Amino acid sequence: MTTFAHAPATIRIGSREVSRVGFGAMQLPGPMVWGEPRDPAEARAVLRRVMDCGIRLIDTSWYYGPHVANRLIAETLHPYPDDLLLATKLGGARTPDKNWIAAISPEALRRGCEEDLRDLRVERCEYVHLRYIESDVPFLESLDAMIAMRAEGKIGHIALSNVTLAQLEQAMARTPIAGVQNLYNVVLGERSLARIPHMAVQDQETIVDLCAANGMAFLPFFPLALPGASQPASTLLADIAKRHRASQAQVAIAWLLARSPAMLPIPGTSSVAHLNENWAARELALSAEEIAAIAQARA
Repeated sequence: MTTFAHAPATIRIGSREVSRVGFGAMQLPGPMVWGEPRDPAEARAVLRRVMDCGIRLIDTSWYYGPHVANRLIAETLHPYPDDLLLATKLGGARTPDKNWIAAISPEALRRGCEEDLRDLRVERCEYVHLRYIESDVPFLESLDAMIAMRAEGKIGHIALSNVTLAQLEQAMARTPIAGVQNLYNVVLGERSLARIPHMAVQDQETIVDLCAANGMAFLPFFPLALPGASQPASTLLADIAKRHRASQAQVAIAWLLARSPAMLPIPGTSSVAHLNENWAARELALSAEEIAAIAQARA
């Protein structure tokens, strides 16, 4: 496995060992994650380059497009390499006006799973996130539906997304959890999270550490979010990037990798050049002082 400046280079998910940089397929469809890509040939080239790099986790969902990301993956990569782990996601859906809605009832989760199985041309979804979106469906009811599908062989490993610390602890008491996919990046610290209603009750740092302590992966979404000009981290990231002759996005990925051995960023793109830049971030070695300064500047 290729060298990572911030070890380890890999993380184990079930029986699979994958590189600690994955790929998010959300940017493969058209604008607003809707419809066909602007450049279908480039989208397929991105997926082939993912394989060439040695990236072995692709995060996707039937509702990216809808169906477009999954179809592109299957058309380009099927039959899949034995070491490729497709991470899927249930709990959401799209409306004709391109909005995102909750779809976390047991019936909706089951329909979504069938969509993923069909689109990806697989007999089982090996690693599936339950993305919890506030609705009148209790969290544990949704989780029990996932557990039932795992018992039926439709799901391999259950993971969670967009969950609070309390929900994670509830889930861990009920069933093995393979990972968590929550909002986490160089921009959002605890003070910022307090201003986001559905994140206000979360302690993200505790969740990251809990994942590391229990052998679970933590997949940060929006890993490439960068601070605005008025945020404390803006000048700091720019200075660090200049010092390392890197982009700020590369610094953001390197900081995530340094934060915890459980961290598995899944930056997405529809550009081969951008994919190459993201992948190269694994070689960027931040100093202990730089790592601490970024953590302090998050607000």
